[in-house]
Amino acid sequence: MTRRALLLIPFAARLQADSAQQVWDLFTSMASALSEGDASAFLNAFDPAMPGYEALRVGVTALLREAEVQSSIELVEEEGDDGSRAVELDWLVHIVDRQDGAVAERRQERVKCRVEKSGKKWRIASLEPLQFFAPPRR
Repeated sequence: MTRRALLLIPFAARLQADSAQQVWDLFTSMASALSEGDASAFLNAFDPAMPGYEALRVGVTALLREAEVQSSIELVEEEGDDGSRAVELDWLVHIVDRQDGAVAERRQERVKCRVEKSGKKWRIASLEPLQFFAPPRR
């Protein structure tokens, strides 16, 4: 290995760590947006060309219109590079109906995402399961 390559190793590791932190920041802002009832801030994290985006948009908008949501996430797994990352989160939401505050639903799911960097911004290119963010069935 050349001396130049050895000098670049710490720099590359720092770039990858920065990308991981940026992606984590994206997801923490999404969880906060759900808790704040801000559908547009939550949806800004997604690439509108993502498969299922329209169903997600409709579901999240209805969920936040009908209920108050408390949202928290825990990172389970994350890997990738400075252009694309695969992330698995343990996502917990507590849903309280706006009309009947006594009605609550607790959901916890492993949510799998692929994020891609577009310019300077990370965007979610895929998410499973989409129905996790749908309003409760009555």
